[in-house]
Amino acid sequence: MTHARKRGIFWGVLGVLTVLCPLCLSNVHRLAAQPSSDISPRWRIANEPPGNPQTATEAPASFNPNNYNNGLLSDTDFQQDKVSFETVETVADGLGPTYNATSCCECHGNVITGGDSQVTEVRSVRLTAKGYFASLGGSIIQARATFPDIVEHVGPTDTIRAQRKSTPVLGDGFVECIANNTLLALSQAQPAVMRGLPAIVPVLEADITPMTMQNFTLSNAVRIGRFGWKCQHASLVSFASDAYLNEMGITNPLFPTENLSDGRLVDHTTAYDPVADPEDNGTDIQAFAAFMRATDTPARGPITSSVTRGETLFTQIGCAVCHTPTIVTAPAGTLINAGAFTVPTSLGNKNIHPYSDFLLHDIGTGDGIPIQPTPDFTYTANVMRTAPLWGLRTRNRLFHDAQPLTLTEAIQRHKAQALAVAANYNRLTATQKQSVLDFLNSL
Repeated sequence: MTHARKRGIFWGVLGVLTVLCPLCLSNVHRLAAQPSSDISPRWRIANEPPGNPQTATEAPASFNPNNYNNGLLSDTDFQQDKVSFETVETVADGLGPTYNATSCCECHGNVITGGDSQVTEVRSVRLTAKGYFASLGGSIIQARATFPDIVEHVGPTDTIRAQRKSTPVLGDGFVECIANNTLLALSQAQPAVMRGLPAIVPVLEADITPMTMQNFTLSNAVRIGRFGWKCQHASLVSFASDAYLNEMGITNPLFPTENLSDGRLVDHTTAYDPVADPEDNGTDIQAFAAFMRATDTPARGPITSSVTRGETLFTQIGCAVCHTPTIVTAPAGTLINAGAFTVPTSLGNKNIHPYSDFLLHDIGTGDGIPIQPTPDFTYTANVMRTAPLWGLRTRNRLFHDAQPLTLTEAIQRHKAQALAVAANYNRLTATQKQSVLDFLNSL
């Protein structure tokens, strides 16, 4: 699921934060026009030490539906949290009144719970001389509703429309445990013309008063985002709580207020919603986060000689600049998520192979919809997170909009920052191209 908050107060704070591009831990610069001297030192992200490649061990990888617990949880707890992830919500549970799905698994279920998705969500905004504006109910247009008269629609003036495909969450506990320092180092190591942008975002469960955020402490409640197509979340609790509201319409402690429907109030004070807010007391979002943290990474397919040649070519032509093959997670015991989570032994100092840098890039496929329709977010309209390629062989609808249906179509779609890389691929021989495709089909 692509998870974005629709409330103005939340995004007012996030609008200040995400436009900060950290070029080093001691010197934070804005992507906007303001000089860096205007940036408060309180906005510096936490120093999270990287793991040690010399001592790191391999993260477990599996597509075994009966055993893909990475050891974070007992088997009993893993199965219980997996059931929570798969549970179909009803109106009595708080489903809706506007929503996209009835369970987490509905959007994350191929080939096992937590995997890929066939589901896309609709977004729309309009762009005028005064800037971007979202629909009355926010930029996400929920596909379903519990009453016929509150089904959301794209506004007639919303000329920018897009679809975003739900993202797999297998192995995301390891992604959560990638240190800020590691993502900054990846950005700085990239050529200037291909450099990815880190997004600084709030960790919603860390030192925040929900909705009002009056006690929001910038110095200890922000982190580099890595979840969602715009890297709009840094923690799995934040990610899960956002999805619970925006995908299933279920309010929770971090998002205790229902979304509007085309600007219309549809919460428990109306006849549309029989359940008082918050509809989840926090138990569900913690179970969702625990399940995602406990999953193995996606397993590779057979490795043939052609696959091995293809991986070498993949690196040689420049694909690996953004699709980073190996990342080491932070050491066990490291405080992350603005202090709200400690990296456990099962997730710490692990080699993972996501084939992503979890940074924002412009490869010519941006959907034209910024994180939020404010001037500070203009730059995010045409950047997207580098799609992790692990588990790629389980997907037949590619990119954020699920439009390319073949790997060749996906490769040819790379433009802008990736234009030279696509050109390098096009110069390969037919045999070499097939090896690259064989490699991709092994992921």
